[in-house]
Amino acid sequence: MDRLGSRCPLPGYARPSFLICLLILTASLLTYPVLRTVSLQLLSLVTGSYVSGTYSIVFVNCPNEQIARDIARAILDKKLAASVNILPKASSLYYWNGEIEEATEVLLLIKTKTSKIHMLSSYIRSVHPFEIPELFSLPMDQGDAHYLRWLEEATEE
Repeated sequence: MDRLGSRCPLPGYARPSFLICLLILTASLLTYPVLRTVSLQLLSLVTGSYVSGTYSIVFVNCPNEQIARDIARAILDKKLAASVNILPKASSLYYWNGEIEEATEVLLLIKTKTSKIHMLSSYIRSVHPFEIPELFSLPMDQGDAHYLRWLEEATEE
C-alpha cells in the first residue's frame, strides 16, 4: 500500500517531475540572454570569425550639442559604449501630441555590444531631457576584425 501512495500523488498536487520540468524551463528562459552571449563569444573565438549581431549601433537624437556631448561622455565613462559620433543639425519632423512638429536635433551614433543595449537604454532614458527619447539600435552585420576587437576591448569592465 505504501508503494502505491508514493507512485500516485494525492489529487490536487503537482507531480514532482512536472515541477522539475517547469523549474528547468523557467531557468532556461531567464538565462537565455547570458547563454546566447557566451555561446556567440565562444563561437567567434574558436572560428576567428565575427558573429552577426554581437555589436550594434544605437541612434539617439538630442536637443542640442551640449546635451549630446554630456550623454556621450557619460556613456563612455561608464563603459556602455566604445565610440560615439555626434552628427550636428539633423532636421527632424515628427508627430507629437497629434501635431506635426519640426526641430533641429543632434544625432548620436553609439557603437556598443548588443548585450549592453538594455543598460545603455536605461541610462539614456534616465538622463535625457526628452519625455520619450528617440532611441533604437541596429545590429552590425559585418565589420573589420581589428575594429571589432577594439570595440570588444573598449567595452570590457
